[in-house]
Amino acid sequence: MEVSLHLRASQMVHDPADLSVQWTIGQAGVMVFHSRAAMAKAAADDIASRICAVARDKPSVRMIFAAAPSQSDVLRMLIASPNVPWNQIVAFHMDDYLDLPAEAPQRFSNWLEQNLFSKVPLAETHRIPASGIADEICQTYAAKLAEAPIDIVCLGIGVNGHIAFNDPPVADFDDPLAVKVVELDEICRQQQVDDACFDAIEDVPTRAITLTIPRLLNADALFCVVPGAHKRQAVKSALDGPLSTDCPASILRTHANCALYLDPESDPNG
Repeated sequence: MEVSLHLRASQMVHDPADLSVQWTIGQAGVMVFHSRAAMAKAAADDIASRICAVARDKPSVRMIFAAAPSQSDVLRMLIASPNVPWNQIVAFHMDDYLDLPAEAPQRFSNWLEQNLFSKVPLAETHRIPASGIADEICQTYAAKLAEAPIDIVCLGIGVNGHIAFNDPPVADFDDPLAVKVVELDEICRQQQVDDACFDAIEDVPTRAITLTIPRLLNADALFCVVPGAHKRQAVKSALDGPLSTDCPASILRTHANCALYLDPESDPNG
């Protein structure tokens, strides 16, 4: 399916055999699929179509990618999608830890290298550096992001409702910064253990660099993939709760071109 640059995510059409239910909340489209595999395939198809649509009109497609086990399936299927013009894609990632060695496998830049960057011929990749003065890293990365509009963001939602590393205590819907240093809350750090990224919460860094919420929402299109029963309450709060930094993902409802992809386990009405 070819997706027009002006087609809203809530207008996407999928095979009824795969799609359980869909609705619109605020301006965002929500789709629940019969299986995790069907969810990932639909998201990958839509992202690929969007990439192709942008690439027809622009010399480069600027994309921001999340790094998390929840994104593995959709990235694998996106890589396998035919005719994606990878050589036009300029890739960024949305957050990373401070205080971890550059070679640490838990670093999100290394995760994306293993799961995406090394597997396709991207035009450019821009990683959040592993070393340097944190504030200078933020300023340099923000400047690189600001060189041209961001076309696509591929993201998820954390168990505490975070998007990127904008946990409830530090999330700001009106953040004046594009990239900043944050302290990670305990729920976020425990999620990294539960996802088998670290052995114990004591091993999880307490600080990170993240793109801010306004920086993410400034993109033309957001594709948010959220599988798993452990995300159900966060999804419910994001879709049905108040628009509040108590659940940072609730702000996704205000984006004019945001699609959320759920499986049966993360369905808040399941």
